Amino acid sequence: MQAWAVFPNHYHFIGSFPKGSAENLTRFLRKFHSRSALWVNRLDQSKDRQVWHNFWDNHLTFENSYYARLNYVHQNAVKHGLVKVPDQYPWCSARWFQRQATRAQVQKIYRFPTDRLKIEDDYGDFGAR
Repeated sequence: MQAWAVFPNHYHFIGSFPKGSAENLTRFLRKFHSRSALWVNRLDQSKDRQVWHNFWDNHLTFENSYYARLNYVHQNAVKHGLVKVPDQYPWCSARWFQRQATRAQVQKIYRFPTDRLKIEDDYGDFGAR
């Protein structure tokens, strides 16, 4: 797992496996979706409700695209108006990233533009109320 952000109605996740074993990541996400859907349905007492919709993945092959997506995932809570800076959102890897990476690495990633990324992320307003 390299970056993640979880929200009430969607999540973003960046992960990697050794070269040639991408099917392990797909298997991991299927298991995650299955187990978390069962857990959420148990909490809500909603048997067999579909929890996850519109799943898609991207194989990131260009370094700049990877960096832009890292930035996007970490900035997503800011984009949705939940926090002013990424490390304030507790259900995101931004705080961990900022503690583990060097200052130069953080600045490099957070400078990458995200406006040209084609990521479906219009899930309505769930900002702080």
